[in-house]
Amino acid sequence: MATIITMPRLSDTMTEGTVATWLKKVGDKISEGDILAEIETDKATMEFESFNEGTLLYIGIPEGETAAVDSLLAIIGDEGEDVSGLIAGKTADVAPVKEEAKATTETTEATPDAIKEETKSTTTALPEGVIVITMPRLSDTMTEGTVATWLKKVGDTVAEGDILAEIETDKATMEFESFNEGSLLYIGIEEGNSAPVDSLLAIIGPAGTDISGIAENHKTGGAPQAEPVAEKEIEKEVASTEKTSEPVTQEPLAQEASTDGQRILASPLAKKIASDKGIQLTQVKGSGENGRIVKSDIENFTPQTAAPAQTNVAAAPAKTETAAAPKVFVPAGEIFTEEIKNSQMRKIIAKRLAESLFTAPHYNLVIEVAMDEAMQSRVIINSVPDTKVSFNDMVIKACAMALKKHPKVNSQWREDSILINHHVNVGVAVAVEDGLVVPVLRFTDAMSLSQIGGSVRDLAGRAKNKKLLPTEMEGSTFTVSNLGMFGITEFNSIINQPNSAILSVGAIVEKPVVKNGQIVVGNTMMLSLACDHRTIDGATGAQFLQTLKQFIENPVTMLA
Repeated sequence: MATIITMPRLSDTMTEGTVATWLKKVGDKISEGDILAEIETDKATMEFESFNEGTLLYIGIPEGETAAVDSLLAIIGDEGEDVSGLIAGKTADVAPVKEEAKATTETTEATPDAIKEETKSTTTALPEGVIVITMPRLSDTMTEGTVATWLKKVGDTVAEGDILAEIETDKATMEFESFNEGSLLYIGIEEGNSAPVDSLLAIIGPAGTDISGIAENHKTGGAPQAEPVAEKEIEKEVASTEKTSEPVTQEPLAQEASTDGQRILASPLAKKIASDKGIQLTQVKGSGENGRIVKSDIENFTPQTAAPAQTNVAAAPAKTETAAAPKVFVPAGEIFTEEIKNSQMRKIIAKRLAESLFTAPHYNLVIEVAMDEAMQSRVIINSVPDTKVSFNDMVIKACAMALKKHPKVNSQWREDSILINHHVNVGVAVAVEDGLVVPVLRFTDAMSLSQIGGSVRDLAGRAKNKKLLPTEMEGSTFTVSNLGMFGITEFNSIINQPNSAILSVGAIVEKPVVKNGQIVVGNTMMLSLACDHRTIDGATGAQFLQTLKQFIENPVTMLA
């Protein structure tokens, strides 16, 4: 049975969307979870995921074209199925998704108009001016969120642009901005509590409005509510079944954040072009309204050398065993324990790393690198005014160049194929209070040492202040994890999937080494490469490490 997919409403102010890119074509097989297209809204460009399986039978909106919310976007069904009636807007033999949308006295062959009328009659209308706000989906992997802090309380006046709360996702803590005006009438999720995406977060409306029953109806599905961005119901919805009285699901503005915490507004197109060109929005001055960065600002931007500073970055949880804690004398009969509630970040870290360790067959390759030339080169580089690079910056640059020579290491495992990435996006593991995050340096191979240093410093600083955007932690093709600043000489990390490898960087150690048959004092560093044996054979990983060693031991070759 064919399923009609309509243009979804991806933000509270969205009335139409533009198909930026179709990632599937008519005739392609679609699996649940496949990305169908990238859709540009008034706020951001988002991946649109399929929650259906079958064959893509029809595309209703070509690339580059714009259409209103609820317009026919695509049809998925059985191969060879006749969908001409659906395309023409005739009666469709399509089962509607939501239970409340089903006509209680009609068969599943009711027309969309009939379904719409029945839906209206089974839902409770909201009082005029009242907006129901639900827990938004703030990242592609988010299934639930935690309210870290409420910045408004019930009874407070809320203006458009006010920050209502700080919401902790699986990747970052983000400010949640109001796009509506009125009084905060109800708070559905208290501070410190977690709830699934689309749960009732708050209600805003005119002061004194009677909202009795709205919260209860929302929980039972009686009150109309907006659908989250990538829930299954949106993609399965029949054309014209969207209810006009639906409340609004809010989403954050398309924005970057500078190191001082001030938000930088940018149009979706400007962000996309900046991302493609590897330009940091924090370096661009906006010419639009309220300093908003627009397309022309990116196109006319001339990169300048950033002033980096050495940034301490930390590693992913290592598989090395830790020493047993010393026994402490405890009076007989007394047991001291402390229970710490798991944050959303800690839950996701535990889930992802367990999945990685038990699904990807890990193996580790270790190599020792002489660091004497690198140390001398770093002194010369840092003698340039307003320039300072760290050893970690040099390792990241060497990794990026080695990945270009060994693209099989820069890969991802899929059930039916291996995806080779010919672009290099290096993720850098950064320790934060609740665990770790992995901000990503896009197109790292095209960046200079000073640009890498400046970017790592910026990303790591904002990571510690919980100001990273989810988009800044997505798309890595390889990961670098460094515990050298803690004096750890060697360790093994767990692969940050979907990457196929992660490099563990130890401390630089001064010790006796043999050079030209003589024992002399030298400086060395241990590198450990954890590989997914499904994609990287031992010889491939070894060759990558040999190339990496050559670049690090002879930094001048990275300038060739």
